[in-house]
Parts: sequence; structure tokens; C-alpha cells
Amino acid sequence: MTFDGGGASRPRSSMLWTRTRPPPDPATLTLRRLLLASEGRRFPPDAVDFAARLALPGRAPVHVLSIARVWGTAFGFPNPNLYPSRQEWDAQRDLVAEAVQALQGRGLEATGQVIGTRGATRRIVAGARERGCDAIVMAADPPRHWFVSDFIWSQEPYRVRRRARVPVYLVPAGEATLAR
Repeated sequence: MTFDGGGASRPRSSMLWTRTRPPPDPATLTLRRLLLASEGRRFPPDAVDFAARLALPGRAPVHVLSIARVWGTAFGFPNPNLYPSRQEWDAQRDLVAEAVQALQGRGLEATGQVIGTRGATRRIVAGARERGCDAIVMAADPPRHWFVSDFIWSQEPYRVRRRARVPVYLVPAGEATLAR
């Protein structure tokens, strides 16, 4: 048995197969802080626009966070060749700077950060918690089958949604629609 935070205990196996609740209607939120996050992909204009619309009513500051992927270890030891290259770090910094400028152009206070890690989900959720963010916005590819989705880096936004204790709004990548 494990505690689910809602005042009830239930078997761990039932927690593995539960679906996440959809986030609340964005029109009903007044945010104090917002996190715009990426597992390394470019911040699409749709995601930046959606984050700006969420933050504008309460003039919430937005923190932009991107992950520079660390590829792993070699025989259990850190290996410098598996860390992001200088070009990868620079590319991530440029993506963050571009998103920060777009948000500042809309009159919002925005900061940015790039973190190198293998555990993107854990670092994004921890970053939101450390900064006291009330919601997270991420661009996301369409969901994949549950059997393979855990092995695909582009499915990271869905893992963030399952793990975060704050609402996570996923903006479909490449579409002009708003977050589901």
C-alpha cells in the first residue's frame, strides 16, 4: 500500500495505471510564478504565447528552463564525452534567450536557465518546486503507446505531467491549437 496524498491508501499497482487529471481551465487561474520548460527542443511560438497568456492576468514572472541532455555514464563512471558539447550548451542558451526575449517583449518579467542532466523530468519538477511555480507549460509531441513512451526522450512532457504536483499544460508541438 502507498499513500496517494488524497487521504486514502491504495495498492501501488493501481497507481501505475491511473491517468493524470487534466489541468484546470487556464481562464480560472491566477498565477504567482510560471515555468516554461523544455526537454531540449526549441520553444515553439504556440507554447510561448500560451505561457504569456497564462502569466499576463496576474503579471506572473516566467522562468524559462531548458535541458541540455547528458547521455549517461560509461561503465558506471562519468565520461566527459557523454556530457553536452560547447555547441549544445550554446544552442540551448540561444533557445532560452529567444524565449525570454519573446516573453519580455510582451511586458512580462522573464528569466532563463539551462541545466545539464540525464533526468529531465526530475529536474523540471524540482525547478518548478524550488521557484514556487504554480504551473508548468511545455511543448509536447502526440502521446505514444504506453509500452514505448518511457523509452522516448520526446515523451518527457507526459512524464512531467504525471510527476508534477502543479498543473502542467502541454501545448501540441507544430499545431496552432492551445494546450489540452
